[in-house]
Amino acid sequence: MLALVRAMNSEPAFHLFGPAHLFVIFLTICTPLGLGIAVRITGSERVDRSVAVCLALLLLTNYFGYAFYLWQHELFAWRQALPFQLCDWAMVTIIVALFTERRSWIELSYFWGIAGTFNAILTPNLEVGFPDIRFISFFVGHCGIVSGVIYLMIVRRFRPTPGSVWRTLAWSQVYLVATVLVDYLTGVNYGFLLHKPEAASILDYLSNTRWLYIVELEGLALLFFALLYLPFALLRRLHDMRRSSRPLTDR
Repeated sequence: MLALVRAMNSEPAFHLFGPAHLFVIFLTICTPLGLGIAVRITGSERVDRSVAVCLALLLLTNYFGYAFYLWQHELFAWRQALPFQLCDWAMVTIIVALFTERRSWIELSYFWGIAGTFNAILTPNLEVGFPDIRFISFFVGHCGIVSGVIYLMIVRRFRPTPGSVWRTLAWSQVYLVATVLVDYLTGVNYGFLLHKPEAASILDYLSNTRWLYIVELEGLALLFFALLYLPFALLRRLHDMRRSSRPLTDR
């Protein structure tokens, strides 16, 4: 009987690429694809605006709602609640992009959202599974960012340029300096800049020496940004080759 009570009161464990995790990844990709294609087909600005506002409000509600939940249950710790995870910055950029449609914000959202946030979705630093509130809030927040990016790329027809990579890398240095300072003052591992995450991730292959670890993080970021730009560079190159191969009468 005691074992049964303990089992009922135990937290659901998170299983990497388990049914719940795979379903979340499926929704993250398919939902914005379906919404984006529907808006493109209908051409409705009203529907487009409604979807963008709903995605932005979902992210805001999730962020402040979870903070309120922690405060209500006396679990809120200000040192650990500061918005200095990279995903927090990506959330801000995608919310602004959804409200304003400005290319510069979409640009940052694309690289930070896919390189950072999507990697967090694939290998989350999470111990609890569905239906724990931490599981739900984590994936609503992270998946909302990636869904917003995919949606804007389909509807706004955003395409990154080589300058997009370098501008995002420059803003990443602002994040790096600010977060290293906050980590030093609070002792919290924001951005995983103090040490590697406890959950298995690609960062496990980096150095254990801190200064070298930071340098490798910089290189990894540049690599991810370059890989995210590569498909668009290849498509642009292919388009230019096709144009140059056409007879002059067809141009």
